[in-house]
Amino acid sequence: MSTTIQFVKYQGTGNDFILLDDRNETFPVSKELIAHLCHRRFGIGADGLILLKNAEGYDFRMVYFNADGAEGSMCGNGGRCTVRFAHDLGIFAENTRFIAVDGAHEAVADSEVIKLKMSPVKGLQKQESYDFLNTGSPHYVTFVDEVAKTEVVTLGRTIRYGDIFGPLGGTNVNFVEVVSDNHLKVRTYERGVEDETYSCGTGVTACALSSHAHFGWQGPVTIDTPGGSLCVTFQEIAPEVYDSIYLIGPAKRVFNGEVQVS
Repeated sequence: MSTTIQFVKYQGTGNDFILLDDRNETFPVSKELIAHLCHRRFGIGADGLILLKNAEGYDFRMVYFNADGAEGSMCGNGGRCTVRFAHDLGIFAENTRFIAVDGAHEAVADSEVIKLKMSPVKGLQKQESYDFLNTGSPHYVTFVDEVAKTEVVTLGRTIRYGDIFGPLGGTNVNFVEVVSDNHLKVRTYERGVEDETYSCGTGVTACALSSHAHFGWQGPVTIDTPGGSLCVTFQEIAPEVYDSIYLIGPAKRVFNGEVQVS
């Protein structure tokens, strides 16, 4: 027996997602089905799949799944795309409050840009060659001279599955080049996708906070990714404690359609 699923595809600086309106709780969640839908040869193709659900006390709930079908941690660009989806559905007009796996979020939408408030960040581990912090998802941040020449997939996979992070469930890996004051270039290897993505929202947030720790930048920090540019603003309210973190950038509808699944 087959089921027809209505979906909409969105992208935020090239980070692309399948969005489903699941307020009626009918989507048949399974790791195999989600991985199939996200497959770029045999499915719709996406970096992840997101369900928009009802949530008491909030405008909606965001439930995010990685491209491998497993439920994931917070996704910043996915959050911005979900806000755009909810806005397109008429759930809110300009300001919204929703809940995700890492807690409550606020966002503002206009015709071009989504301004998403990220969760507070406590603690930034500075090691000799990298920083590690959690911005809703775990992130390894290392600075390089020329990010365009960096072997992102090879190095990222080695770090993600290595002796330090592999036993802990792995980590996302960000390679960062300083362009000028308050301006970075970033490329990211994402766990769950297990490849480089065009952009990673929690990743660029981590890189902006790391730049503050290293260079004292106060923001806003502009971050160029392969999929476009994002902006991150923040406040350090105590040593290595950050709040009022906003991830700002475009989120756009690509197309809508339907797919039949068994």
